[in-house]
Amino acid sequence: MTHPSEAPVTRNPTIYSTPSDRELVITRTFDAPRRLVWAAFTDPKHLPKWQPSGATMPVCEIDLRAGGTWHYVYRNPQGREIGVTGTYREVDPPKRMVQVTNNHGEENTTTTTFAEDNGRTTVTVSMLFASQASREQGLRYAKFGTEGSYTRLDAYLASEMPTNQTENME
Repeated sequence: MTHPSEAPVTRNPTIYSTPSDRELVITRTFDAPRRLVWAAFTDPKHLPKWQPSGATMPVCEIDLRAGGTWHYVYRNPQGREIGVTGTYREVDPPKRMVQVTNNHGEENTTTTTFAEDNGRTTVTVSMLFASQASREQGLRYAKFGTEGSYTRLDAYLASEMPTNQTENME
């Protein structure tokens, strides 16, 4: 069994686009059914298992419903912790969720969709930032952490995530 930290070479490319000065869209296809990918993104049992190499997520609290909140704490290899929180504006399992965060007084909205085709799932993360400066900062963070996380997610979906833990996700 492959551990996510020993993930194979990325199976599918991660595509980054900036349709406007305030938007960032990240698209990636995973070789797994939508139900599993949804659970990996939304279940606190799974989400911490595919974070960037060397990072941990000692806090992963998710109240997955419209109006519910989430709170994550990431810990980097040097022990520095970064906490992030947000609110779910919409939740439509296993197809779509809309999250809102407030960063330094600016509201940012992230819409994540999960589209399945022949057992493969394309995840599209569309972020609308309050300003171009926020989008530029978000783009730097996304390019730094997303690829490694998604490579680890490929390995987790392929070899570690039990399919029977997602039976009630639809």
